[in-house]
Amino acid sequence: MTIAERHKHILEALNKSGFVSVADLSKELDVTMVTIRKDLKILEDKGLLYRSHGSATPVSPYVNDRSVSEKKLVRVEEKTKIALAAKDLVDEDDAIIIGSGTTVVALAQAIPKNKKLTVLTAAMNVTLSLIDAPEVEIVQLGGVVRKSSSSVVGHYAEEMLKQFACSKLFLSVDGISLDYGLTTSHMMEAHLNAQMIKAVQKTIVLADSSKFGKKGFGKICNLEDIDMVITDEGIPELYKERLEEMGIEVRVV
Repeated sequence: MTIAERHKHILEALNKSGFVSVADLSKELDVTMVTIRKDLKILEDKGLLYRSHGSATPVSPYVNDRSVSEKKLVRVEEKTKIALAAKDLVDEDDAIIIGSGTTVVALAQAIPKNKKLTVLTAAMNVTLSLIDAPEVEIVQLGGVVRKSSSSVVGHYAEEMLKQFACSKLFLSVDGISLDYGLTTSHMMEAHLNAQMIKAVQKTIVLADSSKFGKKGFGKICNLEDIDMVITDEGIPELYKERLEEMGIEVRVV
């Protein structure tokens, strides 16, 4: 196989899966990993992909912090479908944690107002979405307000969280990476999310397909620490396969 043919294969694989690994390409093309790394370097220099440790993606995987007012205008239809699917996992008399982010706010808005449950949250917009639900008891965490996400972070929120045990956590993220796990763009929010995972029996990630292959500044947890992902039909097949191989349930809506 010529260099041009290898490069064509790599770009087609990227277009299909949104992610390629050096090890997999080495086996598929029957060349050394050194050769594949050189190929990826050439393609990156041409602006055709972005290299990472042992892998490549079509664009830079790193995401910046954006305000909730900006995020709520993006992928609205997908987020609504994900939220409606997540709503069906909320049981009567449940005690749940809802994280911060526009997708979990959509979940809060979708929860029936007459459902009896307890919701613990750091997100003020989640609280406001449920404030007129007479059967929902809301536990609002306190702390330093992050205006960009309308949520609180910090020591006080984390200490308060230690006093509770809940059945499920519904979590939004900025990135889902096969090699780095779940991330968000703010380190203090990432740490609070990690503490939320410790306080529940089951962690359910609500993420539209644009989050796969992306990385935020703050790491929340490894993929092994989550139980379910609810996403849309745009999820790269490679991610779906790898998540399921790890025993993580993937629901596509």
